[in-house]
Amino acid sequence: MAQKPARPARKAAVSFIIAVVIIDMLGIGLTWPILPQLVKELTGKEIGDAAAIYGLLLSGYAVMQFFVSPLLGMLSDRFGRRPVLLISLAGLGANYVLLALAPTLTLIIVGRLLAGALGATISTTYAYIADVTPKEKRAGAFGLIGAAFGVGFIIGPLVGGVLGEIDLRLPFWVASGMSLIAVVFGAMVLPESLPPEKRQAIDLSKANPLKAFSYISRYAALTALIAVFFLTGLAQQGLQGIWVLWTEVQFGFGVAEAGYSLAWVGVCSMLVQGFLVRKIVPVFGERNVIFAGFAISAIAFLVLPFLTTGWMLYPGIAFHILGWGSAGPALQSLMSQAVPDTEQGLLQGTINSVNTLGLIIGPVVATQIFNASTGINALLPNAGAFFWIGSALFAASFVILTVTRIKPTPLND
Repeated sequence: MAQKPARPARKAAVSFIIAVVIIDMLGIGLTWPILPQLVKELTGKEIGDAAAIYGLLLSGYAVMQFFVSPLLGMLSDRFGRRPVLLISLAGLGANYVLLALAPTLTLIIVGRLLAGALGATISTTYAYIADVTPKEKRAGAFGLIGAAFGVGFIIGPLVGGVLGEIDLRLPFWVASGMSLIAVVFGAMVLPESLPPEKRQAIDLSKANPLKAFSYISRYAALTALIAVFFLTGLAQQGLQGIWVLWTEVQFGFGVAEAGYSLAWVGVCSMLVQGFLVRKIVPVFGERNVIFAGFAISAIAFLVLPFLTTGWMLYPGIAFHILGWGSAGPALQSLMSQAVPDTEQGLLQGTINSVNTLGLIIGPVVATQIFNASTGINALLPNAGAFFWIGSALFAASFVILTVTRIKPTPLND
């Protein structure tokens, strides 16, 4: 029988995974503020029409992740987390080189589709954390992963905004270098987390993301959890899809100012998910934290469209991250406790597919609403009209959880 890894080894593995996520998110954060401006530059369109194209560009990336993520989750269940993680990072590095060199919108679309197909880092890292972390500590561990995202978003958008003011392509080169550095470090240091006796044979019938949903749904507790994860993800992905565009119209933000606001998102995420989640979940339980988080974010989305000056945005961001930043890891923890250890990769791949469904639909809906609410022929009176829809989605998720009365797995199991 294989020996369990020593506690220091587990801590080292978690620490390295967090470092990899930070490097990965640095690359994504670097490019976030400049993609809308790049679309405007290559198409010559105004912000409203460019927003629609930008939303479709985000959705194309998500479509690829939606169909590929369950397969990569199963591959990690069969061959281990380490090779899938390293291949994903290498693919991202190649994608950023393509984006840096692409002279046309068509090649940028190709690069984004390639990134979507290979960008399985998120689901693989969550499966890795589930492998090496006891059930009662997973909410805190998932919170640390969220905090790692926050660290990447503190530095990435800030540096990306500054570099984008120099040259719109420069952030892509920096992002590529960071991703490839992560590959080298991972190849040298990262141990495998899934022992051979826990690996599963590949069942290609489960590679279809819709069938994967059907397979996971045999665990009754997951049905409502996945539903609310999708609805709230739809709101969050829509917000992200129009953030740079909306701040330009609402507050006159340029690339650098958009980067500053996204960096503040990272600061808030790091504090909430890296510190607060570990304190409040053991005291109040996952379910109560989710309820409170959904209520806070519903209020935040409702208020955002009424903000009139840039400084008001920063407390608004902090308020929303307090809600969603707390609820997200607690929701991940409940879902991870509902399936056996041998299926964590499949679960995380399916969760990632649900998340990418939100990324497919959210940015398209949000950018179309944004397009309809800006310009001289605007049909809606406020550029942030989508946020009201987001508020309704959080409120609906609150109601769904109330009606289903989901109970978390006891912490002492």
